[in-house]
Amino acid sequence: MASDIDLHLGRRLRRRRRLLGLTQQQLAMQVGIRFQQIQKYECGANRISAARLWQLAEALESPVSYFYDGLEEAIERREAANQGGEMFSRKETLDLIQAYYQLDEKPRRRLLDLAKSLHAEDAA
Repeated sequence: MASDIDLHLGRRLRRRRRLLGLTQQQLAMQVGIRFQQIQKYECGANRISAARLWQLAEALESPVSYFYDGLEEAIERREAANQGGEMFSRKETLDLIQAYYQLDEKPRRRLLDLAKSLHAEDAA
């Protein structure tokens, strides 16, 4: 199973390769590996070692740090999405959503306003 870091590095690798107009085969030849390995790196199936990352950075004319740009934000977005997914899988949440949409528009709006005001009071 690919980690968030492996996926991020793979995306950055693909982006840079495409930006330079290189095929997976061309990049693989430059670093002395098969194109299938580039495919595995790009989809996060295989981890990129430090030595290989250095070779790829040189072949792609970019600093190694390029591959890590935006990593922290990507991990934070993924964690937030996972938390939201857990919330929506709870029976209580599903019951609330179902009851909400069974209301007519005006009571729905009033209930939403009430929920927002309760949240505002907690924040204050």
